[in-house]
Amino acid sequence: MLFAFLAVAGAAPAQAAGQATLEILTKTGLRTFTVELATNDAERERGLMFRKELPEGRGMLFDFQQERPVAFWMHNTYIPLDMIFIRADGRILSIAENTTPLSDNLIPSGGPIRAVLEVIGGTARKLGIAPGDRVETAVLGNAR
Repeated sequence: MLFAFLAVAGAAPAQAAGQATLEILTKTGLRTFTVELATNDAERERGLMFRKELPEGRGMLFDFQQERPVAFWMHNTYIPLDMIFIRADGRILSIAENTTPLSDNLIPSGGPIRAVLEVIGGTARKLGIAPGDRVETAVLGNAR
């Protein structure tokens, strides 16, 4: 059964509660991001809605704390994003590249995942991030 992560919010942009550093080990090197954490329902529902920009090297990590299939949408999200779906073991399951702003189309994870990293559209291709790469962060309990 697909868990649809759908949100409808009318509030102004807000920051997530915390921040963390996240590293992705790719075939071409180590990529480091500073991420806002979305760890509860309210933060996950708001996500990056209403933002007009997202700097390179920044993102938002949605932690579901256990594996499950999810689907996101881009409702009220003004910038294209890459959605990186991460399994509980820290491996990237799939990537949705350059998602369409303001779209209500569902973007499925493609299987059970623990977390989703959202970064500015085009980042995965630019940095060589691919399924199978390893994500390390204290949030997932696998930081070096």
